[in-house]
Amino acid sequence: MDLLHKFLNIILLPLTFILLLLFMPPFLLLKFLFSLKRYIFMENVAGKVALITGASSGIGEHVAYEYAKRGARLVLVARREDRLRTVANKVRKIGSPEVIAVAADVSKVEDCKRFVEEAVNHFGQLDHLVNNAGVTKPRSFEKVTQFSDFASLMDINFWGSVYSTHYAVPHLRKNKGKIVVISSTGAWLANPRLSFYNASKAALLSFFETLRIEFGPDIGVTIVTPGLIDSEMTQGKFLPQAAWVPAETAEGCAKAILDSTCSGDMYLTEPSWMKVLYWIKVLCPEVLEWCSHSMFANRPQSTKKNS
Repeated sequence: MDLLHKFLNIILLPLTFILLLLFMPPFLLLKFLFSLKRYIFMENVAGKVALITGASSGIGEHVAYEYAKRGARLVLVARREDRLRTVANKVRKIGSPEVIAVAADVSKVEDCKRFVEEAVNHFGQLDHLVNNAGVTKPRSFEKVTQFSDFASLMDINFWGSVYSTHYAVPHLRKNKGKIVVISSTGAWLANPRLSFYNASKAALLSFFETLRIEFGPDIGVTIVTPGLIDSEMTQGKFLPQAAWVPAETAEGCAKAILDSTCSGDMYLTEPSWMKVLYWIKVLCPEVLEWCSHSMFANRPQSTKKNS
């Protein structure tokens, strides 16, 4: 068996490289044609029901506005009830024919079950689930004293999406619905002082890639990895320290998310130029790690929430 592994170690990499050179051009062309077809025949969400968690601010809020512009009926979920009502009122004015706002905490499994049931009981269906609720707590690992603070981060960022999805899946399957997962470039781009946040987003990425295989064509899964987005989460002390990185507006990010979702894309990195950093990480990770350490290691710490 060891001899077999030694043989594969020697032959498999160059063989794969040769096969890629042969088959990658026609594959990329075919992929482009399919993506063009999906874009031309983009899903019309008018009258469909979308449930959005973390809808009180940031990306979730603007995703709600984008759905409203396209005539979708909405279920808005967040912890801050007053802020949620404000967003719901604006969504109605923008064009959503019907909106309900549900105050809930996605880290509580009973709350997730409740808001999915409220959505289905009210509208009779569920077509899109947008798992957006999340928090970040920048802090150097060596300075962590209470790990319970970061357990709650994982409860919201990861388990909140798991709970919501679990209860939504039977209803989404009926309509061949879609799940939108707001992960982060932090899932593959390690930033200092965001170790727990990055881990929670990497968990989302892996989990929903697995679910996509399990669901097959029954439920579409679009995994979004946003870069630096100008939102409540990135304001205050966090954003100025990353001033060299151009932050995209939440409005622009939300439009790209809905376009990608309605086109049936598997992945979306927004802004798309951030993909360059992924390939740098793959090809020369040492350079990326050195730059990241040099530019971010000494930034001040802060805590921001978006839910």
